[in-house]
Amino acid sequence: MAEIVGGKISSGGFEYGVKHFINPKSGLISEIIAETLELDPTHIQLLLELGAIYINNSRHCLDSQIPSECLFRVHTKPRRHEVNHDWNQLIVFEDADFLVLNKPCGIPSHASVDNRIDNSLHQLEKARKIKLFITHRLDTMTEGLIVYGKTEKFVQKFNQLIQNRLIQKKYIALVETTTTLPKKLVHYMESSPRAPKKVTAYFQEKSALCELEIEKQIIHANHSWIQINLLTGRTHQIRAQLSAMQAPLIGDGLYGAQQIWKKESIALRAFELEFMWNDRVCLFKLSDEF
Repeated sequence: MAEIVGGKISSGGFEYGVKHFINPKSGLISEIIAETLELDPTHIQLLLELGAIYINNSRHCLDSQIPSECLFRVHTKPRRHEVNHDWNQLIVFEDADFLVLNKPCGIPSHASVDNRIDNSLHQLEKARKIKLFITHRLDTMTEGLIVYGKTEKFVQKFNQLIQNRLIQKKYIALVETTTTLPKKLVHYMESSPRAPKKVTAYFQEKSALCELEIEKQIIHANHSWIQINLLTGRTHQIRAQLSAMQAPLIGDGLYGAQQIWKKESIALRAFELEFMWNDRVCLFKLSDEF
C-alpha cells in the first residue's frame, strides 16, 4: 500500500513502476505528470491511450485539465501483450446473443488495471465494431474457448448457468508427471488476491472449494496428457490443484514446472464448452492435440 506524505511521490507495485502523488497545482494531465515524474511526453500519451493513469481512483484516457490536490496513480511500466492477430478468424461461433472466441495464449481476456487495450475483449470489439461483455475468464497464459456476450440479458442468464453448474468446461493439458492421477481432485483455495494460489486438502475459514475431474490420462516418457472436466471455476484453480498433486502444467514455472513451453503460455487449452441456450444445445470443440 503506497503512502503519500507532504505531496511527495510514493511508489507501490514497484515491479510495474506504479507512482502515486498529489498535484500541488492545476493543469493538463500530461503537463503535471511530465513535471512531477519527468517522463517523456510521447510515453505519457501512450500511458493515457492504455488507460494506465488514474486520478482520484478514476481511469483517464484523454488529456484534460485537472484541478489541484488530486490523487494521481500512474502505471509507468504497463504490461504489454502481442495482439497482432486476425481476430475475425479466431471467432468459432457468432449469433445475435453471443460469440465464442478461440483466445490465443499470452493475451488477457479483458482489460487489466494498467492496460485497457491489449486484451481479447477490446480487440474483438475493435474488429467487430460492436460492444461486447465479459461472461467468464481464461488466464492470460491459457488458450482456448471463451464466450463474450452481445447483450446484458445474455450475460445475466449465462452467469446464472455458471452459478448453477449448467455449463460444462473441459480442458486438455500436458503435466509433469508419469504417475496416475486420481479421477477427482478436491481442494480448498486459500483466500488471497496474490498468485501463486495455495490449495489444501482440508477446509479452512474463507477458503473456496475447488473440484475437477481427470477424465482421461495418457502417460508418456516424461509427462502426461490429460483431459479435465472443470467443476468449479476459481482463479488459477487447475494450475494450483495440479501443482498440489506434483503434476504442474508444462511451462507453468509459477507453480513449479521445470519443462519449458511456448512463450507467454502454459500447456493448457479450454478445448470444449457446452451449455443450453434458447432450448438448444450449444457445443463447441477445438483440437485435443497440442
